Amino acid sequence: MRIVELRPSFWLGLWLLVMGLAHSSSAAAETLKEALARAYHGNPDMNQQRANVRVRDEEAPKAAAGMRPKASISASVGPQNSNIKIPAGRSQLTGQRTYMYDEYVGYPRGATLSLSQTVYDGGRTGNSVRQAESGVYAAREAMRLTEQATLQNGAAAYMNVLRDTAVLDLRKNNVAVLEQQLLRTRDRFAVGEVTRTDVAQAESTLAQARTELYGAQGQLKTSVANYRQIIGVEAKNLQPAQSVEALLPKSLDQAITVAIVEHPGVVAAQHQVDVAASAVKVAEGALAPTLSVAAQLSQQYDSFLGSPATRQFSAGASGRLDVPIYQGGAEYASIRQAKEQLGQARFNADLQRDSVRASVVSSYAQLDTARASILSGQAAVKAAEIALRGVREEAQVGQRTTLDVLNAQYALLNARVALIIAQRDRVVASYAALGAIGRLSAANLKLDVVAYDPTAHFEQVRGMWLGLDASAAH
Repeated sequence: MRIVELRPSFWLGLWLLVMGLAHSSSAAAETLKEALARAYHGNPDMNQQRANVRVRDEEAPKAAAGMRPKASISASVGPQNSNIKIPAGRSQLTGQRTYMYDEYVGYPRGATLSLSQTVYDGGRTGNSVRQAESGVYAAREAMRLTEQATLQNGAAAYMNVLRDTAVLDLRKNNVAVLEQQLLRTRDRFAVGEVTRTDVAQAESTLAQARTELYGAQGQLKTSVANYRQIIGVEAKNLQPAQSVEALLPKSLDQAITVAIVEHPGVVAAQHQVDVAASAVKVAEGALAPTLSVAAQLSQQYDSFLGSPATRQFSAGASGRLDVPIYQGGAEYASIRQAKEQLGQARFNADLQRDSVRASVVSSYAQLDTARASILSGQAAVKAAEIALRGVREEAQVGQRTTLDVLNAQYALLNARVALIIAQRDRVVASYAALGAIGRLSAANLKLDVVAYDPTAHFEQVRGMWLGLDASAAH
């Protein structure tokens, strides 16, 4: 029995596609780097995290305001009616007390300018500024984490579309082959060469193949939708992609060493330790004295009983020293709490190092597994192809049944699907490993993008004393 397989060049083209050796000539084709560049600029998660960093930037000038001068002007104006009753001695005739009466109607008005400057606040402002800056640095590392997650998810989404497209083509080709197989089996049944059982086996296998085809179609739709969510555009004519293993350290020990130093999760945790340490000093500053100076200028008109003839100008300066002695114990509780939070931040930093270490080991293991799976998958495909040819030849001389041919066909199909999955897993695992060590970034991938600089906005606002516009380059 001989089975003709459709599209003899299909398999070669498919392997070239999945292994990243083919080159698309279509102008509308998109590479993995182009897709990741789109995600870098347009992904909502990344834009939201960048906005969060700009929000945190404003904490530094807010903290610095503690040692900056403060000025205010107050003014008042309004009508005033005053009735005055003044003792005028006693009447010589009656001996009763007499009074003088007068009435004043005026419009008192005036303005007061107040200036104040804190000279010493126990270091609270300086420590608050350092605390805010450490929080900004931690927010930047959180942004790097989001960048890594976006690029890693984008690579996975890209490869999922390629994988599911290739698997769908495999399923379609398999259905076409099985349809031919069923026609041939029915023809042979009509002339008495095979039994009704052979026809039923061919029909059952074709029905199962169609079910798997529908599943592959649904999986591809899901992957395309996920691609649209992450990348921001529809997946069209995606070009082959290669792994980024060349960017990885050569050994697992080197990768762990790099990750402990460079991973944004670890760096962010270290900055949070700095935030907590500064918070302790800020809390301790509540026990220190505060020294401030103030000046006031005041000009008043018609201020004495509403009399239009009065005018008053005053100027004054003063110094104030506040020395806390006991405020109910709340400040001591705040200091103890801040110290406990510092300890918690240190434990979290240790936890992040352990988590990153485990992630590196896991990602390298997955990459090694994918490499090995590709080698075994290639061997499995080669062996399955040989086996299928042999079974077909044996079936022609009656040594094999229709079921044997169908089983060999499915063994080859499954081997090819497994190889496609392994090749996809290798690319995705390489991106995961690069993210695990903290080096998955637009710069390291050499994406054709203008890198977002979080320092531009911070440098713009950190020294601002006035102004409502903080439109740095976003």
